[in-house]
Amino acid sequence: MSKDMSYSGVMARRNEIMKNAIGIDYDKFESGGISFDYEKIMRETGYTLEEMTKIQRSTGVGNTPLLEMRNITKLVRKISEKGKGAKIFIKDEAGNPSGSFKARRAANAIYHAKKLGYKGVIAATSGNYGAAVASQAAMYGLKCIIVQECFDSQGKGQPEIIEKARKCEAYGAEVIQLTTGPELFYTFLKLLEETGYFNGSLYTPFGIGGVETLGYEISMECREKFGRDPDVVVCTNAGGGNLTGTARGLIKAGADLVQVVGASVDLSGLHMASDKQFNKKSFTTGHTGFGIPFSTWPDRSDVPRSAGRPLRYMDRYVTVTQGEVFYTTEALAQLEGIERGPAGNTSLAAAISIARELDEDKIIIVQETEYTGAGKHIQPQLSFARDNGIEIRFGDPKDEVPGENIILPKDPSYIKANDIDLNKLKRSYIKNCIEKNPNVSVTKEDIEFLAEDTKSSVEFVESILKEI
Repeated sequence: MSKDMSYSGVMARRNEIMKNAIGIDYDKFESGGISFDYEKIMRETGYTLEEMTKIQRSTGVGNTPLLEMRNITKLVRKISEKGKGAKIFIKDEAGNPSGSFKARRAANAIYHAKKLGYKGVIAATSGNYGAAVASQAAMYGLKCIIVQECFDSQGKGQPEIIEKARKCEAYGAEVIQLTTGPELFYTFLKLLEETGYFNGSLYTPFGIGGVETLGYEISMECREKFGRDPDVVVCTNAGGGNLTGTARGLIKAGADLVQVVGASVDLSGLHMASDKQFNKKSFTTGHTGFGIPFSTWPDRSDVPRSAGRPLRYMDRYVTVTQGEVFYTTEALAQLEGIERGPAGNTSLAAAISIARELDEDKIIIVQETEYTGAGKHIQPQLSFARDNGIEIRFGDPKDEVPGENIILPKDPSYIKANDIDLNKLKRSYIKNCIEKNPNVSVTKEDIEFLAEDTKSSVEFVESILKEI
């Protein structure tokens, strides 16, 4: 009897398909309530930090340089109060084989796929992760399919996304390009079932565990250079895996007192799945369209339980504007002689603002940069924005309205990161857990889990539960 390949038919087999494509039975981690054994899921990688590092180094991943931004730090001090202006460093992840930190996520996942005997790997992504998976698959001799959401209904695609498709194809991957909407996940599932390939998901323990090496390296390099850990590490935040893995790596290094800051581009008011608004944004990742929903409900991805859980580790969450990130990208090139893709400079824009709050003897680490390329340069992106009716001008970034304009700062003093109320996000997450489990009686175990998952306390969770 042939299988039902309709949308509803494929979706009904989602859990079965995912189990076969990952080799993890998520049911064994469940409590029957809201809580689940998160650390047990993370141990499902079967690899220690030392082993993950060895796996990554075997394909040239990791051990990237920590670079001091001397000229940017000088600039920050010129626009700061006397005695303020922390030293800014960047962890230059563009040196990885595929040009971004996501090579760390892919390296462990693809190694594991090869070890389990899969013939190929599939990933659904519009961005750098696709290139990372394709690169690692090529090294291990595996087939690779990248399913990419890149067009609106008129067939228009953003230069950055098209650039990443070219990069995937250069590594030998087959790239399937789709329009925005539910078609992406349906096609992804259908291909996994038809091919029997491994699901190179961003949100498995392999993907998150791979980033732990990044946080660990940051701590070790800082201790080697300065004899201590950094004061602040700023992580660009989208689906939460980047921040989660980095924070876990810092903790494994014993760097428990480092403040972990998430940073996203403010795209409030734009709906990421809207056909009309799809090309109204100039950033394909690292923005609030991913950062907020994945913080308040991380289990919305392609696996039953996401290993990326940013609220567990985030001490502060800030937003910057599109214009501020483009401006910062130019500053990095013209002041430091380092050209990197704009999306990866989200955390650098935030760091410039945060550094002004800190004393000069403090150290702030921008946790990653990414490669740049033809479609990822500033000019193609701004030209595409202008062609889509976006006004581009200099002014005060606080007046920027996503989807209507991009405002480049008049001068560096106008770069100002804005704080998101973390407690509000934690409330939303707890409420989502209750609403999505309406028939479950909340237990003491659930409350303790929610306290851990929101980096709060039992008392905080109980106060939220009383509001529901």
